[in-house]
Amino acid sequence: MAARIQNAAANNALATNGAAPRTMQQLIKQMEQEIAKALPSVITQERFTRIVLSALSTNPKLADCTQNSFLAAMMQSAQMGLEPNTPLGQAYIIPYYNNSARRLEASFQLGYKGLIDLAYRSGEVTTIQAHIVYENDFFEYSFGLEPKLEHVPAKTQRGAPTYAYALFKTKQGGYGYEVMSVDDVRTQARKYSKAFDKGPWQTSFEEMAKKTLLKRVLKYAPLKTELTRQLEMDETVKTEISDDMYDVPTVYIDYDDLEELDEPSPAYESNEPNEPNEPKETIQ
Repeated sequence: MAARIQNAAANNALATNGAAPRTMQQLIKQMEQEIAKALPSVITQERFTRIVLSALSTNPKLADCTQNSFLAAMMQSAQMGLEPNTPLGQAYIIPYYNNSARRLEASFQLGYKGLIDLAYRSGEVTTIQAHIVYENDFFEYSFGLEPKLEHVPAKTQRGAPTYAYALFKTKQGGYGYEVMSVDDVRTQARKYSKAFDKGPWQTSFEEMAKKTLLKRVLKYAPLKTELTRQLEMDETVKTEISDDMYDVPTVYIDYDDLEELDEPSPAYESNEPNEPNEPKETIQ
């Protein structure tokens, strides 16, 4: 599989007899068998291919990315069985500009719902959640020998977001949680994300906050090796394709966002209810 995809992308520009280079869409259709081999049983090859082709139509700049980086991001998503760039919020293929090489390259990024899905699939957790706390909610937490976490959403007029938290329970009965104030989330994002001033951190802050807390709390969960490797694939750019994308080295380059998003991306639309039907969360 690796050689076939690499050769297809590398030789694409060398079209003979005056034929036009193959488009990204044509390459994806050509690689349907390899996609099917990479996918787990949770999604069919036909559905995954339609989703990827739709992503290219929705964001034409993805088609301007280097073919190897886009195909690598696509295969990362396929290997994990996550749908990229859909309202499910599982994963995203995002175009970034490589200042050194002066070209667009595709980055694979996990969504917070994809993190939750992968954690459940691991079989080690029975519950994993992330929530936003608003200023009029009842919220108490403490750490130590008798930790406690209790969240009762306000029935109306919940106000501005104040905290984000994530929690898990294992099938053995253990649990863990992590809490951060909204100010602390923003401080961390400014420190570690070059894209904080634009993109999803500005258009879909709550979803990005949930993802941040999930990644922090999963550090304390009893993770299997596969899930640990999947988490390491988040926010990576790869320019090679392999039967096992975990083995492909990540290219670490100083990336800037391709562009600022004027409107929230559908992939990051909020699903956080601001209504009184949100469940009460209590751990103690």
